[in-house]
Amino acid sequence: MSDRLAQLAEAGVSIWLDDLSRERLNSGNLAGLIRDQHVVGVTTNPTIFANALSNGAAYDEQVRELAARGADLAATVRELTTTDVRNAADLFRDVYRSSGGTDGRVSIEVDPGLAKDTDKTVAEAQDLWKTVDRPNIFVKIPATAEGLPAITRTLAEGISVNVTLIFSVERYRDVIDAYFTGLEQAKANGHDLRQIESVASFFVSRVDTEVDKRLDALGTDEAKALRGEAAIANARLAYAAYEELFAGERWAALKADGANPQRPLWASTGAKDPSYSDTRYVDQLVVANVVNTMPEKTLHAVADHGEIDGDKVTGTGAQAQAVFDQLSAVGIDVPDVFRTLEDEGVEKFEKSWQELLDTVEGQLGKAKA
Repeated sequence: MSDRLAQLAEAGVSIWLDDLSRERLNSGNLAGLIRDQHVVGVTTNPTIFANALSNGAAYDEQVRELAARGADLAATVRELTTTDVRNAADLFRDVYRSSGGTDGRVSIEVDPGLAKDTDKTVAEAQDLWKTVDRPNIFVKIPATAEGLPAITRTLAEGISVNVTLIFSVERYRDVIDAYFTGLEQAKANGHDLRQIESVASFFVSRVDTEVDKRLDALGTDEAKALRGEAAIANARLAYAAYEELFAGERWAALKADGANPQRPLWASTGAKDPSYSDTRYVDQLVVANVVNTMPEKTLHAVADHGEIDGDKVTGTGAQAQAVFDQLSAVGIDVPDVFRTLEDEGVEKFEKSWQELLDTVEGQLGKAKA
């Protein structure tokens, strides 16, 4: 079962799981995936935590303890989520050490309701970093316009960051600039750049979902022929930007000071259209020095029938750009696609966060009854 995942890892792709729950930790499921399925990291988001806390009774005992201590809703949510992240980080300690700090990472996201507030995002990132108190976590910050300066300021404090909700290559270039600026400020603040890591989470399948919907609405043969082309092309263009900017003089100076590159991370890699291969957003994005964070269903699909056949990304920039030229030619407003996806991404996470709060509020009420 693990041969294809081993091939993926050998090709330079770090395999992370896009899920975390108390049940997964307590049952040994996550430990088994680390041991047997080459999983070297975990990402979380508000939707993942909302699902985890609404299913099963794994959190009941801790909720009762917190209720007995008089913890309010915000403190209870913080304690529940950071406990999972801390325990997962401990589980990945050996991976973290053996990879020199590159992998063995667990991500926890700032409150998505703060995505438009730079100062509060920075304050929450610092609080999460101190609360979890593990060197192998990432604080996730959305790549909104307001998030970019928050990313820089958080990195400047020596905090490792997972930049999330990146959809366009233009915004990705801004993210890399924010990373470079953050490292430059971190150095000025006296931090050891070797201790700071970062990934840039580029969302993949959602791009096809939005573009395909618009292509279907156009209904022409030319439009239909482009279904399923946008997401992979977009990720390949992002990798071309990564190669370009991390070969420049600004990065060379940071590298000389011990800085680590900010690896691209392919997120949202479960295929949402049942007519597409369930491994396409893994198979077609194999390239060295990236992360692919997968739902467990996708992970098992890759292990079972993934087609891992070497580097599928390097040197594909011109071909990928041609896809977007064709999309524009048939009438797709590409900038609007990315604006829509970012707005929807923040909105979905805000909704999930509210669901999480509602669930925990109900659990606290029962515990205090």
